[in-house]
Amino acid sequence: MPFTFVDPAALPSDPMAAESALLDRAAAGDAVAHLWEAPLSLAVPRSYRRHAKLEEARARFAAEGCPVHLRLSGGGLVPQGPGILNLSMAWTEAGVAGEQAEPIYLWLCGLLRDALAEVGVATHWQAVEGSFCDGRFNLAWGEGEAARKIVGTAQYWRPIAGSTPRRHAVLAHAVLLVDADTQEANARANAFEAAIESGRHYREDRIVSVAQARAFGGLPAGGPCMPAFRQALSERVREAAPPMGHSR
Repeated sequence: MPFTFVDPAALPSDPMAAESALLDRAAAGDAVAHLWEAPLSLAVPRSYRRHAKLEEARARFAAEGCPVHLRLSGGGLVPQGPGILNLSMAWTEAGVAGEQAEPIYLWLCGLLRDALAEVGVATHWQAVEGSFCDGRFNLAWGEGEAARKIVGTAQYWRPIAGSTPRRHAVLAHAVLLVDADTQEANARANAFEAAIESGRHYREDRIVSVAQARAFGGLPAGGPCMPAFRQALSERVREAAPPMGHSR
């Protein structure tokens, strides 16, 4: 069963509520995708609730026009806003996350890598030390010590009550720096980490946008990259099927 894009008007405007709605659709037997851009904001995993100053910092940032959402998946802090594209895909899988998470990450990275190649940006998956929400299934541009994170990925598995054999609704998510102001996004991430006194600090030279990677590679600017890349990614998603075999 191929993925079907959900009408954005049918989803809640709050990104975290939209994730839950996608999981509900998956639990009902659908394979769905959502390609979206969020207003200026930050997203952090629920594990950040261990920081005593979290709610104080969330209130201050929200008052300054940058709400901070608690998301379902794990990982670390992720900036959202202009020039940042999100892909959320949800479907059902039998089995357990510990056995299937890595194959799903590799499938998602392959889909994203192919879409980026269509706009002239060659990538591979690796951890990029010093980048926000670092993980071994980042997509990175550049080689060796010069590699920079361009995409971050995450997963969330929700058990489907009463399913036999045990099934889960799976949410696979990617955050893509397309036309983003990487300096501003990184500074905002650092400001929030400082506000909650987490001790984390990110390096702007460890991330890159699609537009920057194209420019560094000598490709003509030709205006914003978002329309062409969004089209390329949409086509890849429409051609895709759930990686481990969609089960109803």
